[in-house]
Amino acid sequence: MMRYLHTATVWFAVALFLMPIVWMFGTAFKPAGEILHSGTSLLPSEVSLDAFLSLWSGNINTLIANTVIVALSATAVSLTIAFFSAYALVRYSFPAKLDIVFLLLVLVIKMMPPIVVAIPLYSLMNSIGLLNTKLGLVLAYQVYTLPFCIWMLLGFIRDVPLEIEEAGAMDGANLLKRLVYVVFPLCAPGLVATAIFSMILGWNEFLFSLLFMHLPDNFTIPLFISNFMTEDGTAWGELMAVGIVSSLPMLALASYMQRYLLRGFSMGLK
Repeated sequence: MMRYLHTATVWFAVALFLMPIVWMFGTAFKPAGEILHSGTSLLPSEVSLDAFLSLWSGNINTLIANTVIVALSATAVSLTIAFFSAYALVRYSFPAKLDIVFLLLVLVIKMMPPIVVAIPLYSLMNSIGLLNTKLGLVLAYQVYTLPFCIWMLLGFIRDVPLEIEEAGAMDGANLLKRLVYVVFPLCAPGLVATAIFSMILGWNEFLFSLLFMHLPDNFTIPLFISNFMTEDGTAWGELMAVGIVSSLPMLALASYMQRYLLRGFSMGLK
């Protein structure tokens, strides 16, 4: 009896989780007239590609490319800085507990609402000419991604046995070689896991894109999605269609990197 109850509970949870996704797909493929008059129907009575054709007739390719470039670049910058920062915090002793102070500062920045730094960042980007540029957006995204990457990588680097590094040092490897040939390969699953979550943060970011990007050709996907919700109404078909299109790259990335993601979270080096 308990086994059947457990199975029923699992299937109910799965159905509850999948219902919004089914509703999104169903709405995306409905004709415009049916969306407004179909009530709570999940599936379309007839399949229509009008919403997707409307997207592809615009500049959705450019917007996806913008989002990929910005999210990848922000992740690369964050991982590079965070890797060296986390290694220094784990392996070296700092006077007056400056490492703890630094970590607390990173945590405060991570917990702080981004709107708090939005106006100062806007003034800074405007003064150095980086408004409405991908580089400016990549640098602004570090407010989200860098603190997250540092905290994630701390645990992974702590799991790297110090004895392996010491053995490399005895063989004549300097610090850079130990980082490249010892620490980096052993932390690779953790780096991939961190990169995926950092990519998701950059992919979904909206506030800084809204403030810093003014030309439609430089928009990112989240900013483009907001255009379908106006005071005149919501274009539900196009909104659901762009939701599907924008989700596919992250789903493909997570699926491809799944084995590294699982290894990263189960990382227990001997």
